[in-house]
Amino acid sequence: MEVHLTPADLRATMERDVRDGLTTSPKCLPPVYFYDERGSRLFDQITRLEEYYPTRSERWILDHHAGEIAQLAKADTLVELGAGTCDKSRILLDAMGANGTLERFVPLDVSEEVLVEAAEALVTEHPALEVRAAVGDFHRHLGLLPREGRRMFAFLGGTIGNLDPAERRRFLAELDCAMDPGDCLLLGTDLVKDPARLVAAYDDAAGVTAEFNRNVLHVLNRELGADFAPDQFAHVALWNAGEQWIEMRLRSERDTTVHVRALDLTVHFAAGEELRTEISCKFTPTGLEDELLACGFVTQATWRSPGDEFQLTLATPYC
Repeated sequence: MEVHLTPADLRATMERDVRDGLTTSPKCLPPVYFYDERGSRLFDQITRLEEYYPTRSERWILDHHAGEIAQLAKADTLVELGAGTCDKSRILLDAMGANGTLERFVPLDVSEEVLVEAAEALVTEHPALEVRAAVGDFHRHLGLLPREGRRMFAFLGGTIGNLDPAERRRFLAELDCAMDPGDCLLLGTDLVKDPARLVAAYDDAAGVTAEFNRNVLHVLNRELGADFAPDQFAHVALWNAGEQWIEMRLRSERDTTVHVRALDLTVHFAAGEELRTEISCKFTPTGLEDELLACGFVTQATWRSPGDEFQLTLATPYC
C-alpha cells in the first residue's frame, strides 16, 4: 500500500474547499463530500433505481465488450482511478486474465480503508495478481503511481463529468504526462440525450437522490461543526443546455444564517438562494473525440450501451 494522502491532508483540503465554496458567489461545493458512509449507501441505492441508467449502462458495455477491450489494450497492468470497492475492475481483470496478459492491479482512491478491504478480496480471487493499492487523489498523484508494465488507466462511472472543461483539460494533461508509450486510457462518459431522461436520473420519484444531495450538509455539520438544517434545503436538479451538464443544487427555503465552527465562518443564505453541489457533464461522441485529441489522446475504439446512453472510449496518448 502506497499512501500519498493522509487524514490530515484530507482535512486541510476539506476546510479549504468548504471555505472557498461557501464564500464565493454563487456558492458551491465539490461532490466528493457526499460520500461518507451514509452517502455511499445512498448512492448505492441510487444506482439501483429505474431512473438512474448510467451504472447499468456502463456495466452492460463491460459485460459485453471487456474481452475486446483487453485484446485491444494489450495491457498487463490495470490502473483504476477512483477505484472504490473495485466492483467494475473485476470484469476488466477477468478479461485481462483470460487474455493471458494480467500481471498487476493498481487501484487509486482517497479511502485507505476501502482500498485495503477491496485489495484483500482481489488477492483471494486472483492469487497470482500483484495488487499495488495507492491512497491518493487523481488530481494530485498520477505521477506517483507505479510505472511497471503496459498500463490501462480506467476512469469509469462518468466521473470525468464532475469536472468542468478547464478541470478536464488539466486532468487529461496531467494524465498524458504520467503515461508511457504503450499505455492507454479507458474512459466512461455519459452521453447527451433527452433532457427529461437526464433530469429524472438525478431527481428520482422516491427522493433518494434528494436525500443524497442533502447528505453533504450532514457531513459538514459533523466534520466541521456547522449548524445547517438540512430539511430546510430543497433538492434541485436541472439541465444546463448551454454547458451540456446536469446541475444539482440545494435551495434554501428561507433566510438563514449558518455557522461553521471549525472555520470560524458565518454564512448567510437568502430565501431561494442555491448552493451548487454537483455538475455532471454529458458528452457527444464527436465532441468527446475532439476534446481528447486537443488534450493529447487519439481515440482507438468506442463502445456504447443500448440506446446510445453511455460510452466507453479506449484512447492512447499520441506523443
